[in-house]
Amino acid sequence: MTCRAAGTAVLLAALVGTLALAIGGDVVPADRHGLFWPYALAWAFFCAATWAVRGLPTRQAMCLVIVGGIAVTATGLLAPPATSTDSYRYAWDGRVQAAGISPYDHAPADAALAPLRDLWLFPRGAGCEGPDRYPIHSGDPVTSCTRINRPGVHTIYPPLAEAYFLLVHGLSPEGARHKPLQIGGALLAFATSAVLLITLSRRAGTRANAPAYTACYAWCPAVPLELVNNAHVDALGVLLAVIALTTVNRHRVLGGTLLGAATAAKLLPAVTVPGALSGVLATGGKTPARRMLDILAVLGPAALVVALAYLPYVLASRGSVLGYFFGYLTEEGYDDAGSRDRYALLRLVLPDSWAFPAALVILGIAIFHVLRHGDADRPWQGALLVTGVGFLVFTPGYSWYAVLVVALVALDGRWEWLGVPLASGAAYMSTGSGTIAYALAALAVAAGLVARAIRPSPGSAYGAPRLRRAAGHCRMGAGAWLWKDRFR
Repeated sequence: MTCRAAGTAVLLAALVGTLALAIGGDVVPADRHGLFWPYALAWAFFCAATWAVRGLPTRQAMCLVIVGGIAVTATGLLAPPATSTDSYRYAWDGRVQAAGISPYDHAPADAALAPLRDLWLFPRGAGCEGPDRYPIHSGDPVTSCTRINRPGVHTIYPPLAEAYFLLVHGLSPEGARHKPLQIGGALLAFATSAVLLITLSRRAGTRANAPAYTACYAWCPAVPLELVNNAHVDALGVLLAVIALTTVNRHRVLGGTLLGAATAAKLLPAVTVPGALSGVLATGGKTPARRMLDILAVLGPAALVVALAYLPYVLASRGSVLGYFFGYLTEEGYDDAGSRDRYALLRLVLPDSWAFPAALVILGIAIFHVLRHGDADRPWQGALLVTGVGFLVFTPGYSWYAVLVVALVALDGRWEWLGVPLASGAAYMSTGSGTIAYALAALAVAAGLVARAIRPSPGSAYGAPRLRRAAGHCRMGAGAWLWKDRFR
């Protein structure tokens, strides 16, 4: 093993140790602020290790990425959820469905579901003492609190997520509690890393850097914390979105089908659809009819999958299957620029009332640019641009949303966008630093764009096509000169 490989291994061990201490510590989801500095330190080790692995021989780098990915992901299994209680709702929705009841019909606090309650999700007496307990106001004299957040509202999760909760519940032994969902998250994270490594290793422009690009996802601290420890269902949406974007260029119908499945698992992957349609509005090469067929080949199957996924729940439910979706948007301030920390960067330079329309305009410009000028051979490039811009203008405060950005960075190789998931983590785990973190992330993205425009990296997926075109022009010019000299 070379000195550089040994140094990378040391950095990787420091990353795993930091994550193990942070996640395995005595942290409860309602007191997540104490995890901020250990999490930030883990990100520092992650960035250093990812940078170090770039210069290693492919075989050594591949081994480190695989072994390191397993170790990093496994840290999420060391303790109960550390910074989120969402997985408790997952477990409850799975239990409710197993009892033959639609998860969209009753809130957890509804007394009609009292026979399904147990002491894990619905503690009693002294078990209700703690910061991660939520009171129930259902008039039930037996149970007074629950681990499930927002117990008075219906579930918000889309149908494939609910099907996943039911599957995990069916495969779980009695009394397994949170662990099956964490194991499911670990398996989905492993699968995503495997898809990235295989895809990048087969692509000409990224073959040499495939281990380093994969490490952007496999070693990222957000993956073990959010997808494994907190067991967020985003793991399923990210996996489906990655497969879709690596498929849609060759098989539009299959890619569209997978994008629909990703959206039906977690609504956020819908923002990658413009990337899947990259360059479809370009003026040259295709007739308007052909461009329309390309659009329908992606959007048609995607919409059909979403509709078919919702259909069984629509038929089985007495109420709306949208659950708490619109209430959630209002609660989180997405319809009001003056609420909480939404549109934080725009509000630095614009009046509050202008922030929301400005965010829509900026996102619309990004989408139009991708549809008109995006690279049809690299749909993940446009997906990263639209998703990253969306995070910068809406500045969401939940760090698990941004794991999608991490996966797109791994596909595309634009390292500067990693500041976005780090900023979302800072916004979630610390008080008052979210705006500063997002501002720094925006500056990093701008600096990266300028640097790549001035001097594209020969080894990157951006520099390689340009160098190949330049080399082709040189060969053509040299051939013409030799032909002219021969018959002079």
